[in-house]
Amino acid sequence: MSKDKKNEGKEILEEFKELSEWQKRNQEYLKKKAEEEAALAEEKEKERQARMASKSEKSDETEDQESESDPKDPKSAKEDAKEKVEKSEDVKKEVSKKESKSKEPKKEDKKADKKPVKEKPVKPKIPGVHIWRAISILFLSLLLLVVSAYLLSPYATMKDIRVEGTVQTTADDIRQASGIQDSDYTINLLLDKTKYEEQIKSNYWVESAQLVYQFPTKFTIKVKEYDIVAYYVSGESHYPILSSGQLETSSVSLVSLPETYISVLFNDSEQIKTFTSELSQISPELKSAIQKVELAPSKVTSDLIRLTMNDSDEVLVPLSEMSKKLPYYSKIKPQLSEPSVIDMEAGIYSYTVADKLIMEAEEKAKQEAKEAEKKQKEEEKKRLEEQQNKLEEERKKLEEEGNQNQTTRRSSRR
Repeated sequence: MSKDKKNEGKEILEEFKELSEWQKRNQEYLKKKAEEEAALAEEKEKERQARMASKSEKSDETEDQESESDPKDPKSAKEDAKEKVEKSEDVKKEVSKKESKSKEPKKEDKKADKKPVKEKPVKPKIPGVHIWRAISILFLSLLLLVVSAYLLSPYATMKDIRVEGTVQTTADDIRQASGIQDSDYTINLLLDKTKYEEQIKSNYWVESAQLVYQFPTKFTIKVKEYDIVAYYVSGESHYPILSSGQLETSSVSLVSLPETYISVLFNDSEQIKTFTSELSQISPELKSAIQKVELAPSKVTSDLIRLTMNDSDEVLVPLSEMSKKLPYYSKIKPQLSEPSVIDMEAGIYSYTVADKLIMEAEEKAKQEAKEAEKKQKEEEKKRLEEQQNKLEEERKKLEEEGNQNQTTRRSSRR
């Protein structure tokens, strides 16, 4: 038996000598690999034992039993690795015999020369998209929480409202027209500024309104009122006429009237709107020269008005054409030596106030003559009617007498 073993050992040595260099390196690589696997098995076993030690007391008993059987495992792993190495050596011996016959190396042998690189497990990274999504959701949630807390707090309805620019109206009138309530949220005032500004303009004195916000809770309503362009005069009462054409329903005291103003002697709403519209197109110098405006309709022009100027001149002009024709007065005025009447109804011509008085006297005389003639005719007509009535009464009396005579005769015959 000993001789056979020696012979086998000699054969193995001879075969080992016959191996090529890359086969020897391959065997060494397999041995190292087997040793590394055994070392990894030992490390895993140690990690498992450490995890088991951190469990509860009940699991400690099972760990003790496993620890008794566990030491055998590294040895068995080493034995298994050795067996694998021996088997691989036997396989490689057979392969080497076949390769010795063939002189050309194979591609697989070249691959075996390269040692595989062991890669460490890389922890998966969280994509940036998920991080940004989480941040955005967190930010929106936080913002919603802050807004909800603010709306539930009393600070959400705190408002300090001030009014500027009022002359004819009061701050209370403007606040009432705005429709702003104490319970309204501050945010609503910021978001619906235009709506509140339009509501303020519902006051007929207000031409424009602007709601200005100042942090944190201050609001300023800046108001611009319509100008008073004239006053409607009725007896001793004076009612302001605004540049919008609106007639104020309440009169003002005589003390509050300005030194010079335009007196309007008609109160038709449409005519007043037309007058203010035409007046807005006239120069300020010409406006300041007007003292009084009154209706003076003729047979041809129904909207003819008479403007009495501060220098006693009178201008007759259609209301609808006042802005076009009235500027000619400033050109005609230097040619007038005494108070005159400038008639702009059809063309443009002038005559003195004395001539006007004479014409008015003649017209008045004619009117009185017509009235006297008319009265005389009415009296004659009345007198004739009275005579006819008398004759009619006499005729009726005669008929009645005749009827009575006939009745008496009939009765005497019977």
